[in-house]
Formats: sequence, structure tokens, C-alpha cells
Amino acid sequence: MTHQHTTATDAAPANPAPWRPSRTVAVILAGGTGTRLGLGIPKQLLKIAGKPIIEHTLAVFESAPEIDEIIVLMAAGHVTEARRIVEKAGFRKVTTVIEGGDTRNATTRIALDAIGDEDCNVLFHDAVRPLVSHRIVRECVNALWTYSAVDVAIPSADTIIQVDGDDCITDIPVRSSLRRGQTPQAFRSGTIREAYRRAEGDPNFAATDDCGVVLRYLPGTPIKVIDGSDENIKVTHPVDVHLADKLFQLAAARVPRLADERSYREELTGRTMVVFGGSYGIGHDLTELARRHGAQVFPFSRSTTGTHVERPADVEAALRTAFEATGRIDHVVVTAGILEKGNLAEMDEETIDRVLQVNFVGPVTAARLALPYLQQTKGQLLLYTSSSYTRGRARYALYSATKAALVNLTQALADEWAEFGVRVNCVNPERTATPMRTRAFGAEPEHTLLSAEAVAQASLDVLISELTGQVIDVRRDPGEAPQVVPAQTARPSSGAAAEMSAG
Repeated sequence: MTHQHTTATDAAPANPAPWRPSRTVAVILAGGTGTRLGLGIPKQLLKIAGKPIIEHTLAVFESAPEIDEIIVLMAAGHVTEARRIVEKAGFRKVTTVIEGGDTRNATTRIALDAIGDEDCNVLFHDAVRPLVSHRIVRECVNALWTYSAVDVAIPSADTIIQVDGDDCITDIPVRSSLRRGQTPQAFRSGTIREAYRRAEGDPNFAATDDCGVVLRYLPGTPIKVIDGSDENIKVTHPVDVHLADKLFQLAAARVPRLADERSYREELTGRTMVVFGGSYGIGHDLTELARRHGAQVFPFSRSTTGTHVERPADVEAALRTAFEATGRIDHVVVTAGILEKGNLAEMDEETIDRVLQVNFVGPVTAARLALPYLQQTKGQLLLYTSSSYTRGRARYALYSATKAALVNLTQALADEWAEFGVRVNCVNPERTATPMRTRAFGAEPEHTLLSAEAVAQASLDVLISELTGQVIDVRRDPGEAPQVVPAQTARPSSGAAAEMSAG
């Protein structure tokens, strides 16, 4: 919608000169202190999905072709940290990182001074809205060819009420005309400068919104509103941290596949992958898929190579074998796992120890020993959890508990290893057709299971992505043809033990 206010005699001329901006500048407003989150650091420095919130936000504008330059207005006392993030991430469009003002208004003025006097497009965006989309950025910039002020908003799903000082309702506005404001807010530089120039003469001037300044002090200026998105949330309260993290997880689940075989070969040729648990199920299918695309893959398992992932000596020997053969290790994948069903109180100590050792100590051991190799290539560690990690289930409590531990391990290592440029992710497949699952649960309707090959494909897409700290859900496509359990037989072992993720 467009707001039209034409009461002022000094409104913008009916036929202004064509707009010819010199460039488009994104101003990232990062002046918040995180007091409502109860943090000791500004909320924009809090890590979500393996990276500081501000890094996610900057990455959107860095990769947006419409943006020529980025200026960061950082909270007092934290400019050095922001510059470190920019330098480490290699954001080339960021030209300035400076301290913001005490208020939103003061920060906007500092930004305008930093931009200079040339006519340009200016987008002001909250650093703590890391899920802004390229579509929103593009539409804001495009709208500035027609309008000199642009806002972003979404319809209100809730009824809005107006109350008095006693918290009694005084009015209920019509919901269809209401919107919930977001950012970015975009302006022709001359428009926002003039609005602030006029505001300087108002002793009662105070605003938390730059479009509000234009609306009040340039009432003849139309402000175009484009559609925002429900995902473009502002991380303000503790619950927002969890919501944002889940939204990143959902976005990660849609990691795009490359266009064709040639694209995969270009990505994977020359890379070395080590797969622990590579004999059956997901590990086997990932090994075959990566090899087909040109990677050199070294699968290890108890049944084929005598490799026990929980034994440091075995893991180090496996990594050394791959490194000596190729001179590098780009990906380390741990699909090894065992599922033992039964009530915990009835399990013997040997079974309990075996489950804990293989399902948790194994990935920890592989991670610790793989780091020196992955540091050299800026590579990735990939782990596997299960849908049971969100809720422990009777009769396989230890399995669920260890899978939940791997999620926490993934997020923690992504944080620890960010300084080395090493990424860590975790794939969470739904119920998957593997020999281990068949042994544990018997025959199940084929159309209800995800194929191991589909999980392998999703895993490969994650490995060649830039994701880190993510738990990637892999779900069965309703249109997917029924899958059969691969015709592979595992070496008999006690209980339902096997060397793959159960999904």
C-alpha cells in the first residue's frame, strides 16, 4: 500500500527530475545492547546456526547484486569485534564499521554523514533481522526508482487493540488496514536527509523508525510499502533466539541441489572424503555417490576394515591412510551407529557401554582427531542424528539420548571451530530404509520410509555448501517412489547393532 499525505505546501514537486543514484548503500544498524535477552554481549554478536547474527545479516547484503556498499553502525565498545567478523568473513562490500549513536535517530545521522553528499539509495536494516531475503532487498531497491521512501511490512494476523492508561480498550482498528513494520527501510538519500534536517527544528523530535520521520516531516512524500515475510523476525527476546535458530534449520533443509552431473564433478573432483560407517546404508550410498561425482572416498567400518570409530588408534590410522594417499582430507563423515532396543533397567553394562561408545564417544573421537586435517582444507565434519533426538522414546532411550548429544556437539563444535574455518553440520533424516532399521523394527510399509540414497544425496549437498552449525532435516518427498531396503547384509552382531544411522 502507499501512504499519501499532501497537506504540506512544501511537498515534493509533482514531476521531479529522474532519479540517478550513484550507488546503493546498505546501512546495518547494530547498536543494540541485548539487555532484553539478558546477555553480557550485544545480541547481534550472539551466535545462531554457527555464526554471529550480524554475520548472517551481512552475508545477505554482501551477496545481493543490488547492493554496492555496506556500512555498519555498531554498539559502543564493540566496533573491534564487528570489524573482526567482517575481516574473517571476507565481506568486501563493507567499507565502514563505526560506532553508532545513543538513539536510532542519532545513529541514522551518523550513517548519513558517513555516506556523503552524493545522491544514492540508502537501505537501513536491523542487524538482528538475519533472515531478511534477497527478494525483499531487491524489491526495496527497485521501488526507489518510483518512490523516494519505501517500507517493508506484513499483515497483522492478530487483532490490534488500543488502550488507555488503565489498560482499558479505547479502540479496535480495522485489521485489514494494519501492517507490522519490518526492515529494511529504503530511501533516496536526499529525502531522508531533508526529513532529518526538518526534524532538527522540532524540540519534541523522537522516533524509532526512519519512515516515521519522513511521514511526519515530509508529509507530501508517498511511502511505498512492500511485502515483508514472516521469517524476517527481529531477535529481541529469548524466545526469538530459538525461533531464529529453527528458521535457519528449516532453510538449511532446503539446501539446493546443483544443476547437473557436471556441476557436482566440478565441486568434488580432487576432494578427499573419509566415511566412518561406510559399508552399509547411508554411509555406503554416500560413498558411492561421492565417488561417482569425482571425489576420492575412503570408507571405514568394523565389518570391512576392522575400524572401530570409538578407538582413537583406529580412527587416526584411517585418517592417516586417506591423507597419505591424497595429501588432503576435505570431509569427514560419521554415519556409524548402533541401535539396541530394550528397557534401560534391563540392559547389561556391556550393552550400555557399547551404545555409548559407538554412538557418542565415536563421533567425539573422530571429531577430535579430524580437526588438524580439516583445518588445512577448511573442510567439514558431518554427523548424523535421529528424529528421536527431540523426544526420548521408550525402549531405545540410550539411542535417543546419544543422538540428542550429537546435536549439541554439532552446535558447540561449529562455534569452537569457526576460527579455523572448519564447518560442522548434522543431518537428521526421518525414518530411513536401512538394514539396521529392518533388524530393529522388522518389515514396514515401503512408502513410509525415506531411502538411504535420498539421505546420501542430501548429505552430499550439505558437504559442498557453506552451512555450519546446522541440523538439517531430510524428509521424504510425498511423490517419491516406494523404496526398498538395499540388498546388503550386515555381519551378524548382538542385538540390532549396525554401522549406519537409523534415521
